[in-house]
Amino acid sequence: MADIRITGRMVNFSRLTFETNDLGRIRQQLSTILAGDDYTGTLVIIDSTVEQDLIELIQLLLEFKLQPIAAVDGVLGQDARTIQFPIIPPDQPIQRITASSQNTEEPTVQVSKAKPTHTVYHDEMLRTGQSLIEENGDIVLTSSMNSGSEMIASGNIYIYGTARGRVIAGASGEQNARIFCHQLESELISIAGTFCVADDIPKEYLKKAVQIYLNQHQELVFEPLAI
Repeated sequence: MADIRITGRMVNFSRLTFETNDLGRIRQQLSTILAGDDYTGTLVIIDSTVEQDLIELIQLLLEFKLQPIAAVDGVLGQDARTIQFPIIPPDQPIQRITASSQNTEEPTVQVSKAKPTHTVYHDEMLRTGQSLIEENGDIVLTSSMNSGSEMIASGNIYIYGTARGRVIAGASGEQNARIFCHQLESELISIAGTFCVADDIPKEYLKKAVQIYLNQHQELVFEPLAI
């Protein structure tokens, strides 16, 4: 029986559950598991049923070109807090919901061989435990999102209300993706694998209208929006 389970791969986003702390076995099994697909740059949430040296485990995942972004609270909780690594709550029912409406439209500026931009719209509150995912474009939320909810898009994310959950744009590696929101109170912000948890968001942008993007050094940049 394998000691590692990889689940929930959606928009280049995965959760790894470890049932051994033997780094040799982990390295061997990861080599086998990852051989059949290209997981380079995959955002990874770390979970474990046994005690781990979290720093060594993170370093091992980076060797495989994975991008660890958080640990599940529980066995790894204390170690994660010690090194200030992002923590997400233990398992709770997650409901993947469907957007209210969808639209596929050609880009305003035509680029050679450009693909149509796919945008989904959601007009209701994104509630705790709900996940709204768009694997091939942008998400527009015309309402707000609660803590414990998440939005994941391969492109941009636009939130016309309050962002309180996890907001992940450019989830397939699109470094030009941006996040726009009317009021920023997020638990986690991520663009193309670069992330920031609530405690690290610059205080001057909390509860403000902002746009977020990556600069040339792959750092998150927060800018005010004039609304």
